[in-house]
Amino acid sequence: MNCADIRPRLLAMLLLISMLLASAHAAVPTGGATCHGRFANPITDICWSCLFPLTIGSIGIVSDGQPDIGNPSSPVCYCNNPPRLGISIGFWEPVRMVDVTRTPFCMVGLGGLSLDPGIGAPRGAQVGHDSQTRTSFYQVHWYANPILAWLEVLLDFPCLEQGSLDLAYLTEVDPLWSDDELSAILNPEAVRFANPVAKAACAADCVAASAGFPVASLFWCAGCQGSIYPMTGHVTTHIGGVQASVLLTQRMTAKMHRQLTTFATAGSRGLCGAYPLPIFDKTHYKLQMTYPVPATAKVGGQCCQPYGRTTMIWGSGKSFPVSGEDFSYQIFRKRNCCAGAW
Repeated sequence: MNCADIRPRLLAMLLLISMLLASAHAAVPTGGATCHGRFANPITDICWSCLFPLTIGSIGIVSDGQPDIGNPSSPVCYCNNPPRLGISIGFWEPVRMVDVTRTPFCMVGLGGLSLDPGIGAPRGAQVGHDSQTRTSFYQVHWYANPILAWLEVLLDFPCLEQGSLDLAYLTEVDPLWSDDELSAILNPEAVRFANPVAKAACAADCVAASAGFPVASLFWCAGCQGSIYPMTGHVTTHIGGVQASVLLTQRMTAKMHRQLTTFATAGSRGLCGAYPLPIFDKTHYKLQMTYPVPATAKVGGQCCQPYGRTTMIWGSGKSFPVSGEDFSYQIFRKRNCCAGAW
């Protein structure tokens, strides 16, 4: 496909985005509105270097200075169903979007669209217990957002998740999200990691994630942000809005894997299709903030952050009072794919 084929699609998509933004702002009541957000412009608000490295087998083709996890060693691959011989390709695919909001049913990533389904849900809050300790609570929304598919920039490429932007999960209607004890239905193993030794191990995860990628075997850790457990919206150690929202983005990813609503696509097992992974591998993901401040400027050569990396450097200035206290993130998932005849 040449550039002339791409431009009309991009212009049409930008026009659609402008219409969505106009309708979203019209839906938000004026005067004391508490729902803020923005529809991410795929041209200016997405850091496209997050797609890389692009590999064939274990050989890097394009890296743009981006780090990577392991890839299948052989450039040639074979799948049984349907039978095909192909080339093993690896890249990071933008497939999900996450809102973290204080206001129930506030669609941050849809331009600040406020819904009113007539269902009561806990509001977000920050509580100071003393001069040193704060806790918080947020609602989270999980979207299917395969940008490359709905932009139609790459046609006839079998390794892309198909679909359009779609709201897939609302924590407002999930009773487990606001109840730490009830959430044990999904993660009964959490009690095994509620001890000082398990918590101390997360320091190593923090160091590893800040230097490169987190430690997959420390699945109960969210790196520098805290603990994956409990898989609820309660943040027991609230340091700042960016830290809390990144932590809840990781928890939501773990929750979606545990509920088998999101599958893994990395490694040799992913060459022929997505597969279930109830205990998610956090090294398969990285995120980029799109609201309130799109993180498109590279910090240390990167504008996407692996799960668990400290927010002290890249998160500086990304949160501010009133309209900058809700967050939206684009999620990139590692994809290994056997690209052949279909």
